[in-house]
Amino acid sequence: MIDPEQLHREGYALLRGAIPAQWLDDLRAAFDAGVKPADQLPVPRGADWRHSSLDLDPHVQEVCRLPEMLAVVGELIGERFFLSQVEGREPLAGGGQQTLHRDLSAQRPGDTVIALAYFDDYGPGNGATRIVPGSHRPAPGEPPFDFADESRSVQLSGSAGDILVFDADLVHAGSLNPTGARRRTILICYFAETLHGAHLETVNLRSIRMDTAERFDPAGPATGVA
Repeated sequence: MIDPEQLHREGYALLRGAIPAQWLDDLRAAFDAGVKPADQLPVPRGADWRHSSLDLDPHVQEVCRLPEMLAVVGELIGERFFLSQVEGREPLAGGGQQTLHRDLSAQRPGDTVIALAYFDDYGPGNGATRIVPGSHRPAPGEPPFDFADESRSVQLSGSAGDILVFDADLVHAGSLNPTGARRRTILICYFAETLHGAHLETVNLRSIRMDTAERFDPAGPATGVA
């Protein structure tokens, strides 16, 4: 069970073993089948990452709708929301290092939530994600976050099947993959329903092929209403 107070205070939840183990082989196969070279991507991407187009894969779509994860997303967003995007990412050997950053909410704090679903074990050896707990809601009068300051960052470790869910304003970053060991993930984005019009304006730019009409209610079932 997720503690809502802790979730809002820290800005993230790490759901251990959220993906059923028997799904992982199919998910890894979907990732590998969807890998595209950089010159086939609609917008430039880092050459030190492997990217996979897999948003139409039914197994991936099942992951995006896991009830435990949707409950956390709904708690963070606090209103009806939709699945806006899912893509595969993997840091290559010697690559993956990012500066700490925020992905940023769109219109109000908390209207955008991101999830990283891990298809391989992850840790310092293969570029696991770094986060700064509680950094999504600076206190009044607090100085701007120094993204070069790693003193509060925590590098995650865990097993294939874990899912990290976090507020888009939480400071985070990818890390160097020093060994080249595989770290396949899917990056999933959820938006508050009010952002759907703006989302539709950029679907082609972001190479989104899946239908985004489905809606989810906080702590409730999905609906088919557009």
